[in-house]
Amino acid sequence: MTHREVFGCGVLPLLAWLALGSQVAASPQSPVYFPANGATGVNPDTHLVITFPSAPALGSAGKIRIYDAADDRLVDTLDLSIPPGPTSGPGAQAGRVPYTPVPYEYTPGRRPTNADTVPGTPSGVAVPTPPAYQLTIIGGFTDAFHFYPVIIHGNAATIYPHNDLLAYGRTYYVQIDPGVLTLADDAFTRVSGKCGWTFSTRARAPAADSTRLVVAADGTGDFSTVQGAVDFVPDMNPWRVTIFIRNGRYEEIVYFRNKTNITFLGEDRDGVQVFYANNEIFNPHPPNVATNEWPGTFPSRRAAFMADHSSGVHLVNLTIRNTARGQAEGLLMAGEHNIVSHATIVGSGDALQVNGSVYVDDSLIVGDGDTILGRGPAFFNNCELQSRSVFMWTRNTAANHGNVFLNCRFKATGDAPTVIARAPANGGRSYPHAEVVLLNCALEGISPVGWGDVGGDTSDVHYWEYHSTNLLDGSPADVSTRHPVAKVLTMDNDAQTIASYSNPAWVLGGWSPAMAPIILRQPASLTAAAGQVVDLTVAAVAIPAAAYQWFRDGSAIPGATGPTLKLPAVRPGDAGAYAVRATNPSGITTSQAATLTVK
Repeated sequence: MTHREVFGCGVLPLLAWLALGSQVAASPQSPVYFPANGATGVNPDTHLVITFPSAPALGSAGKIRIYDAADDRLVDTLDLSIPPGPTSGPGAQAGRVPYTPVPYEYTPGRRPTNADTVPGTPSGVAVPTPPAYQLTIIGGFTDAFHFYPVIIHGNAATIYPHNDLLAYGRTYYVQIDPGVLTLADDAFTRVSGKCGWTFSTRARAPAADSTRLVVAADGTGDFSTVQGAVDFVPDMNPWRVTIFIRNGRYEEIVYFRNKTNITFLGEDRDGVQVFYANNEIFNPHPPNVATNEWPGTFPSRRAAFMADHSSGVHLVNLTIRNTARGQAEGLLMAGEHNIVSHATIVGSGDALQVNGSVYVDDSLIVGDGDTILGRGPAFFNNCELQSRSVFMWTRNTAANHGNVFLNCRFKATGDAPTVIARAPANGGRSYPHAEVVLLNCALEGISPVGWGDVGGDTSDVHYWEYHSTNLLDGSPADVSTRHPVAKVLTMDNDAQTIASYSNPAWVLGGWSPAMAPIILRQPASLTAAAGQVVDLTVAAVAIPAAAYQWFRDGSAIPGATGPTLKLPAVRPGDAGAYAVRATNPSGITTSQAATLTVK
């Protein structure tokens, strides 16, 4: 016999299981469940994963149900006969599908609507998303996103319950209809009964005043998803909360609104991958409605990670990726005083959208075209931009600056040279104050004209650059045939302008970006032979840059004021516990102690 069906509770199923003997439990062909059957201490925001011995196929009918074991109450249903979301249709070339207003029904677990949203925008009491597809509430306030109820990668099928329906201190059981997931050899058919797949959630949530929350995809943290952690943080929170994300793959749409003072800190920049396949077709916004650009409106639903109407949000040491093509942001930020540092942002068209003041530091932004979109102001320091076509479409008004790049690298990745920025008229609206300023930037694959056209009046457009160089060899870039609207700044004629645009606070409307030091990589303990050269190194990020002081056994080491402590020709007397303190005006952080043993 095979594991075609996971048996439920009761005498007959139990006897059937016993008749199989121990062979079923030990069979390498058995699927592996996460959470494991009978697991305890499960986070309520968990996804459900079945790993099969071979790649499963996803059916187009049948249901997945989750029940409360205490009273057999149906808690959640995923109906596979409902398609996840639109993928094509009339209007797809314009990036959207037909949109028909319909009444919206209350969804269990949904939070109150957002009172500060302008009436007429698709949020709260306004027009919901089309109901002909899968819908789930994300972030509590929106009318719902289309989503994939089951996603298969290789042999693993991940099931996505609707958000906020599972609770703490409960026991649940899962049932899966025949045809939902199948194997080529028919070795799996369904999960049935009350004991086929059951798990119990943690007794309680973290403390309400927590300042640090841990997200771990394997369930060992306070939350299993990034969304679960950010939902837990109160709106307009007055104290800073760090959401530490352990290495793992987090395939989820992240959306939040009205959040303040949150640091999303990844364990490792490449090791933490937050991603989803989302775009303007899959999650369209209604036509003829103001979105994205203005405070109080609802942003497009098409990004993988959306910080809406939120301030003091710091994204540090992680990768955010939209795996869809088209108009598909990796990151969309709408709010003020936000920071992106040591991060990788990947999308397609409009890979990064910024509406409100943001400081981007030591980060990589990758896209297919109009790779940076928005109204700013945004200051980019020591960043790399990779784009297959035009790098950005800036839409700022006279009320604020646009995009300013200091010591950045622009690398065109398409088959032909491209331009830095454009600002065409769009839907009858032009952008006469569009501003993009490059200072000490290195360029590769930029056409001689440098800049794209601007629709309408160009008298106040700032397409400016100073000291542009070639990325490949550092030689001066040829700017002799730049677009007529562009301006090449020189130190002789424009020293004050260059100084002003080099100052983040001046560009960002008086806000001086600040972030207390964060240790990204701790100094490592090691054993060395006498006479050996030893380097102890810490990796930290801080805005502005941190000052360092190393200590041995609690005593400051004179002159040891850099991120690396070099000990030439160590002796037994150099053995001890070494730690480093990183300091800037926003705070002080001390590393873990690294033990040096000298033999």
